[in-house]
Amino acid sequence: MEDIFEGMEPMVYQSRINIPYNWWAGDTASRFLLAIRDERKILGTQCDSCNRVFVPPRKTCPTCFTDNQGWVNVSDVGILEAFTVARRQLAALPGKVPICFGLIKLEGADTALLHYLGEVDPEEIKIGMRVQARFAEEREGKITDIAYFRPI
Repeated sequence: MEDIFEGMEPMVYQSRINIPYNWWAGDTASRFLLAIRDERKILGTQCDSCNRVFVPPRKTCPTCFTDNQGWVNVSDVGILEAFTVARRQLAALPGKVPICFGLIKLEGADTALLHYLGEVDPEEIKIGMRVQARFAEEREGKITDIAYFRPI
C-alpha cells in the first residue's frame, strides 16, 4: 500500500484557544483556599499514620493511603527549594517577563508549594533563600490570593 503522505510537509496552524470553564475544587482545596482568602492563613493536611504535613493539602496520604483528617496551620515563611525564570512572553503568563516561579517548603510542611516569586531580581534568586508570602489585598478564593513570595 502506497503512503499518500510520503514527501508531504506537515501543515502547522498557529492559534489561540480560550475555553472558559468552572470546576469544583472539592472539600480539601476549598478549605485551603478559603483560609487564605478569609484569614490570610496557610493550612496543610497531616497524615495520622506518618505525620507528614502536605501543603498544598492532600485528602489522602500518597505514602500511607490513609485519609488526611487533621488540619494544621503552617507558617507563611519558608525556604526556596527550586526555581525557574520565564523569560519569553507567552499569553498564559500573568504578567510581563521575566516571571519567577519557585517551589517553597513552608515551615511546618513536609512538601513544597509552587508559586510566584516577587520583589526580587531574577539574577539574585538562590536556592535556600528564605521567603515569605505576600497576600493580595483583594482576595477571591484562588491560589493567587497569595500574590507571591518575597525574600526576607
